[in-house]
Amino acid sequence: MTTAIANRYEFLFLFDCENGNPNGDPDAGNAPRIDPQDMHGLVSDVAIKRRLRNYVQIAHGNVMPHAIFIEHATNLNLPIAKAHEATGGMPQERGTGDKKGSRASKDKTGAARAWMCQQFYDVRAFGAVMSTGANAGQVRGPVQVAFARSLDRVLPLDISVTRMAVAGFEKKTHGVTDRPGMSSAELAQLQQEVPEDTLRTMGRKSLIPYGLFAGKLFVSAHLAQQTGFNRDDLKLLVEALLNMYEHDRSSSKGLMTVRRPVYAFKHVGTDSDQEQRTRQAMLGCCPAQVLFEDVIQVKHDEKAMEADGVTVPRRFGHYRVIVDDKKIPTGVELLRLPDDMAKL
Repeated sequence: MTTAIANRYEFLFLFDCENGNPNGDPDAGNAPRIDPQDMHGLVSDVAIKRRLRNYVQIAHGNVMPHAIFIEHATNLNLPIAKAHEATGGMPQERGTGDKKGSRASKDKTGAARAWMCQQFYDVRAFGAVMSTGANAGQVRGPVQVAFARSLDRVLPLDISVTRMAVAGFEKKTHGVTDRPGMSSAELAQLQQEVPEDTLRTMGRKSLIPYGLFAGKLFVSAHLAQQTGFNRDDLKLLVEALLNMYEHDRSSSKGLMTVRRPVYAFKHVGTDSDQEQRTRQAMLGCCPAQVLFEDVIQVKHDEKAMEADGVTVPRRFGHYRVIVDDKKIPTGVELLRLPDDMAKL
C-alpha cells in the first residue's frame, strides 16, 4: 500500500459564478447564501465537498478503493455492514429486549473502520461518522474545507420565470381536476376543456450576476497517517478541485469556474537533521493565515473595469492576482497547480 503523505498543505483556490446561484440557502427559500453583515456571498464547505465527491465518483466509476461513502439516496448502514462482513463477519447481537442489537467490539470496530478508509475515498480524505448500524466508529479526515467567501459584495436577484406547460389540473384554477390512473384520452379531453392561458405556471429563480469566491482547503499529514491518505489521493483531490464544476452544470448554477492556477503551500521543513525536518514538514513551518494574507492578494483591476465601463467587478478579468514570492516563509514551497503537480 502507498505510504501516507508526510507534508502539511494549505490550498487557496478562486472560483466564480456568473448569472447563477453558487449555493442556495434552504432557510432563505434557496436564495444565494449571504453574510447579512457585509453582503458578501458564501459557499458552504458541504457544497464544495459534494462537488469533489461527485468528480471522484465520475472519474473512478464509484469503484473501490475510490468508492464514495456519502452518495445520493443511499443507506449508510449498507457499506458499514459490508465492512464488518469483509473483516470477519457481522458482530454478535448483544443486550436484551428493546436494547438488543448488533454492536461491535472495539477491535471489530477498528477493523471495520480501517477497511472503510481503504475502500472509500471520501472517508480516507474527509473522514466520516460511521457509528450507526453495525458501527464502524468515527474517522477524522486529513482534508478539511472552510466556507468560501466572495471577495466583494454580491447582489442577489429573485427573477420570475414562466413554464409554458402544467403538470396536472387543479379545480380551483381550471374548473376541473385530474386524478391518478386517468388514461391519456381522458387527460387530453381535460386539456381541451380548459382555457389556453391557464396552461402555464409561474416560478422563480435566485441568482447573483457575478461573484468571485476564495476557497481554502487544509490537508493534515498527521491525520493522513491514520486514514492512509497518500500522494495519489492528493493528486486526485487536486484534479477534482480543478474540475469540480466542469461536470456539475445546471441552469440554476449559471457558469461556475475554478480559476487556474490553484495555489498550494507545501511545508517541507528547514532543519539540517532529516528526522527533525520530517517532523517540521508534518506539523508545518508557518500559520496558514500568514500564507493566505501575506503571500497572495487579489485586487481590483481598475483599468480593466474602466475599459468595460463598470465600477464593480463583473468578470474575472476585473481582478489581478498578486503573488509575492519574497514573502513565502522559509520551509514552505508555493506550488501552482496543475503545472506543479509533480512537486506535490
